[in-house]
Amino acid sequence: MNRNKLTLRDYLLMALISVVFGVLYLMAVYAGTALTTILTPFGLGVLGYEPFFGIWFMAAIITTYLIRKPAVGIITEVIAALIEVMLGNMFGVMVLVSAFIQGVGVEIPFALTKYEKYSYKIAMLSALSAAVLSFLWTGFRSNYLAMDWRIVATIFVIRLLSSLFFTGYLSKRICDKLDEAGILNHNLETGEIIE
Repeated sequence: MNRNKLTLRDYLLMALISVVFGVLYLMAVYAGTALTTILTPFGLGVLGYEPFFGIWFMAAIITTYLIRKPAVGIITEVIAALIEVMLGNMFGVMVLVSAFIQGVGVEIPFALTKYEKYSYKIAMLSALSAAVLSFLWTGFRSNYLAMDWRIVATIFVIRLLSSLFFTGYLSKRICDKLDEAGILNHNLETGEIIE
C-alpha cells in the first residue's frame, strides 16, 4: 500500500477539519476586528489581529498530525480559508494565498523529518516556521519597512507567542489526547497508523 496515497477516511477527515476551522477562523477574524477597534484610539490598531494568528495555523498542523501524509496540511488550510471566505471574511480571496503560505510554513518541519516525527519539538518548529513565513508575507503586503521597527518587532513577538501557544502547544495537546483515547489508531511510539 502507498503510504502517501490518501484514503476516503483521509478526505473525510480533511473535510471535517476544514469546516470546523473555517468557522473558527472567521470567529478569530471577528475577534481580531473587535480588538483592532479597541486598540486603534491608542495608535496600536495594527496589533489587533496578532494574538489570533496561531489559531489560523491550527487546521494545517492538526491535519498533518492526524493524517501524517505530505501536503494534507496545506490543502486543509486552503479549504478552511475558502470556507471562511464563503462565510463572510471581509479580506476576500487574498486569504487563500495567506492560507497556502501558512500551510507551507506548518508543513516544512514535518517534511524535513519525512513525516515521521510528531514531537513537541517538531510542533514548536512548525509553529515557528508558520509564524515566520506569515510574518514575511504580511510584511510584504503591509509594507513593514515603512513602519517603526518597534511596532514591527511587537507584531512579530505577539504573532510568534500566539503561534507557539495555539499551533505548537494546544494543537499538539489536542492531537495527543485523541491518540491516547485510541480514536486515531496511531501507535504513539512509532507514529504509524494501525490498520
